[in-house]
Amino acid sequence: MATQYEIEHNIKFTEARRGRRVDMASFFNLLSRVAEPDMNSPEPRHNPHATPTPVDTAALFRLLQDQLQTLHATSPDANNRGFLEDLILSLDADIHDPPARIQGVSQEFVDSLDRVDRKRLRKDDDCAICKVPYLEDEYCLVVELPCKGAHRYDLECVGPWLRSKGTCPMCRQEMGKKKAVPVVEDDDEESDGDMMYA
Repeated sequence: MATQYEIEHNIKFTEARRGRRVDMASFFNLLSRVAEPDMNSPEPRHNPHATPTPVDTAALFRLLQDQLQTLHATSPDANNRGFLEDLILSLDADIHDPPARIQGVSQEFVDSLDRVDRKRLRKDDDCAICKVPYLEDEYCLVVELPCKGAHRYDLECVGPWLRSKGTCPMCRQEMGKKKAVPVVEDDDEESDGDMMYA
C-alpha cells in the first residue's frame, strides 16, 4: 500500500526511507473499517449502517499509541520525549473507554491542508512529532494546520492523529469543525416602541 507521501509526490520508494517515520498502513487499514462511511466514496461499505465495536475503536487508538511509542523510544531530546509522552497518555482514555464514533477529521480535510513551500522552511525547522528536519527530505511534505498557532508538521506524522483525534497535536484546537454563526436578535422594534411613548 502506498503512503500518503508517495501518492502526493507520485513516487514509489524501492527501499525503506531513513529517519524516524513509522509505517501507518495497518492504522489506515483499520481506520477505513471503523470510520463513518463516506457516501461519496467509490467503494461503499457492504453495510453502511454498521457501527464499529468498542474493541475495534480501542484497537485503532492502540495502533496510533504504539507508533508514537516507537518514536518515543528513539527520541532525540527531552522536549520531544515529553511531547510524545503527552500524546501517548492522551490516547489512554480512548483506549480504555472508546468513543462511540471516531472524532477525527475526514481524509478530504487532510488533503486540503495548506502545503508549506520548501522556500518558506529554514534549515533547522523540524516536525514536532518525528523531529526530522524538513529540508533533510528531498520530497518534504509539510502542512500548516488552521489552528491559532499555525503549527506545521510532516503530513505523514500528523495525518493519523488528525484522522483519529481531530485536533492539533500541540495546541489541541479542534480541526475541521464549522464555526456556528451567531444569531443576532433584532431589538430595533422594541427600542422604536419605547421612543414612541417617550
